[in-house]
Amino acid sequence: MQILTTRFHLLLLTVTVAITGVAFFRVPADYFYAAHWTGGTSDWLWPRDVALIVAPLAQLGLLGAFFALGRALTKNQYAKSQHILDPALTLLMLVVGASQLGLLLTGIGSDLDFVRVTGFALGVALLLLGVVLFEAERHTYAGLRMPWPVGTDRAWRIVHRVTGLMFGLAGLGLLALAWQDVGLGLLVLAFIAATFVPVGVAALATLLTRS
Repeated sequence: MQILTTRFHLLLLTVTVAITGVAFFRVPADYFYAAHWTGGTSDWLWPRDVALIVAPLAQLGLLGAFFALGRALTKNQYAKSQHILDPALTLLMLVVGASQLGLLLTGIGSDLDFVRVTGFALGVALLLLGVVLFEAERHTYAGLRMPWPVGTDRAWRIVHRVTGLMFGLAGLGLLALAWQDVGLGLLVLAFIAATFVPVGVAALATLLTRS
């Protein structure tokens, strides 16, 4: 059976659920997270109950999506893409879990803004990934994997340079937002955009270079 979700991914979900439970006990029920600041005033607030439930639901959604994807792939597609999809799911689960830890620390009054720390870490990771993809040479097993083939060496190089550039820009954008301390809301939205937009651009680039 082709399954992309592993016990380690389930462990990450368990850790996030545990963090959520601690947060519900430690963070006051009437607490509001300041998701965005204008000057010195918060103009975007997240109620505790709404903010804390998002991460476990997001991780459950990721596990369900990757489980369905693993079952939908053929054996050949699975063999060629597992080494990419497995760490991709791990990265997404870690980002969600780290963000939840950041909410817990913020809610109990910690001076450590762990969501910003996550932003810096993810920004560096995406920037390095962008450099690797931009400089990558064509290889049978390494590189991007799509349901459709990238026919020529020139098309392969274009796709990887465009994708590498997008991941690099996403990483730089996250670093800038984390440095400027734009607030929880924009940072979390930036996490989503930085991980999914470059992937969408990669898929579009492979389709365009087929013609």
